[in-house]
Amino acid sequence: MRVAIAASINGEADVDFVVQAERLGADSVWVPEAWGYDALTPLAFLAARTTTIRLGTGIVQVGARTPTMLAMSAASLQTMSGGRFVLGLGSSGPQIMEGWHGVAFGSAVQATRETMEIVRMVTSGAKVEYNGEVYTIPRAGAKAIRSMSPPTTVPMYIAALGPRNLELTGELADGWIGNAFIPERGSSFFDSLRAGAIRSGRTLQSIDMLMPVGVEFTDDFDEAARRHASGYAFTIGAMGSKTQNFYNAAFTRQGFGDDVEAVQRLWLDGRRDEARARVPLEIGWGTNLLGTPEMVKDRLRAYKRTGINTLQAKLSGGVEAKLDTLAQLIELVAEVDGEPK
Repeated sequence: MRVAIAASINGEADVDFVVQAERLGADSVWVPEAWGYDALTPLAFLAARTTTIRLGTGIVQVGARTPTMLAMSAASLQTMSGGRFVLGLGSSGPQIMEGWHGVAFGSAVQATRETMEIVRMVTSGAKVEYNGEVYTIPRAGAKAIRSMSPPTTVPMYIAALGPRNLELTGELADGWIGNAFIPERGSSFFDSLRAGAIRSGRTLQSIDMLMPVGVEFTDDFDEAARRHASGYAFTIGAMGSKTQNFYNAAFTRQGFGDDVEAVQRLWLDGRRDEARARVPLEIGWGTNLLGTPEMVKDRLRAYKRTGINTLQAKLSGGVEAKLDTLAQLIELVAEVDGEPK
């Protein structure tokens, strides 16, 4: 298994963390994009300060840029980084796309498919002629153009939770960025991924399975599990709308339907403390790496058994604290990988 990191780049301390994580052996760094800083600009800065770590967007929002603009940015970063750039894509949600970008949140899965196809067309050096349901290039009366930059390859990952998006990931993407995933309950994710992979004549083993996980070494497992579970109350209660929340749907498919419904109802009623207390502990510990080193090793084995091959560590504290945790995690992953099969 590979160990990646998540990093928001807000200053020199964050850059130093990534530089030191590279020295420890982190495989990749993934920079998020919400409604503050973008994901692409920080990676250009990191490309100049690092040499080996892969640089991923975790994630850029499909629809926030035209597909050709996204392809231009991706090609630029691939050149600037010496081939280390990875384009992580996601459809975000109605509140961000409509409330922030002013873009209709419609056929998100189709928009992701067409964006990927256009990005690959642009970066291959082909003349860009595309007639899709969402995007048409060129517009009527305009002339098709090919990129002025030389052809390049840009690996693309999809952040996917819903069945249709998971199938698209299995069909087209180089990697899957998961979430809300508990290894012992996650078969529904793989069923959809596999269906898409079969459609394009490949297997799940050809897809990098990347899973974000909070990492915390502690002797007080119960306290950590409750704290991480409580943190999901906002995700369950406020991410998306009352009728459309991709995280809730993912937890429902894993057997937590009654729980997420109750948490969302309490949150929307303004009973936030009750909502936090209602999140099942299993969601807290099952989606993260918590506890003593031996407990974390057991969870690593569970992820490895399911086929997850990259863990994106979400670390807290100052730079030194995060690096200490990362170093310990990398050591434990090496131990688990070295165990007899």
